[in-house]
Amino acid sequence: MLSARALVGIGFLVTSRAALAQTGTCSPPTAADRHRRECPLIRSASTMAHAIKYLGQEEAQRIDQELFSEYGFSVEQLMELAGLSCAAAVARAYPLTSLLKARPALLVICGPGNNGGDGLVAARHLKLFGYEPSILYPKRPSKPLFQALTTQCQKMDIPFLSEMPEAGVIDEAYNLVIDAIFGFSFSGAVREPFGAILDELRKTTVPIASIDIPSGWDVEQGSSDGLQPDMLISLTAPKKSASQFRGRYHFLGGRFVPPSLEKKYQLNLPQFPGTDCVLQL
Repeated sequence: MLSARALVGIGFLVTSRAALAQTGTCSPPTAADRHRRECPLIRSASTMAHAIKYLGQEEAQRIDQELFSEYGFSVEQLMELAGLSCAAAVARAYPLTSLLKARPALLVICGPGNNGGDGLVAARHLKLFGYEPSILYPKRPSKPLFQALTTQCQKMDIPFLSEMPEAGVIDEAYNLVIDAIFGFSFSGAVREPFGAILDELRKTTVPIASIDIPSGWDVEQGSSDGLQPDMLISLTAPKKSASQFRGRYHFLGGRFVPPSLEKKYQLNLPQFPGTDCVLQL
């Protein structure tokens, strides 16, 4: 584990408590409950959230396969769109102006699969948005796609950590942890080094933003003793475990679903405002 002294040069913390800035004409109030009563944009988004279909694991996998096989999307395309959506959602929920530390440091933890790829893309865009991400990527696949994503981050001077910081160091050094370890294909027991990583994350006090599924959760049943993230970014459509999410911010990202596919699976996706690629549920 990295010591606090080892991270002095990149150190930075503080929990963001800023509310999401909503797109529209509603002025931000002092009381969130009053805002929900008075702002029709938030009220309508909340109503839509109840109508959206929550996907099981097999159905989510079928949708992905159809996007690749029948609709002509590539993994690279969808990963770029998903990662950009995640970065946009983070910037909405935790804007730079809300961070109390002098430097806007984020820790992005990437797993070996596509969820980790989404995290790499998100880190790159967050760097362009003015944040200062660091990446922990302990199990790097040999596939050219993931090697390219790693190179892109390195060329943007995003540092890669050699080991997982201790919880206390994370609390002192970072404003936010982005959990991009496991996605909706995850099943079975958590293997090392990710078991130890998740154990450390459970001890942290900084907010955690999970991409698609909080890592370690059952895709459909959730987890009562796993990570309890402050933010969940559902991609394509929420998964069934999202019904167990109790954090502050739930976003839908990945504005790429063809209408015919949405109709086939009766996803009932909400209308994204304007040109936005994310929507708060």
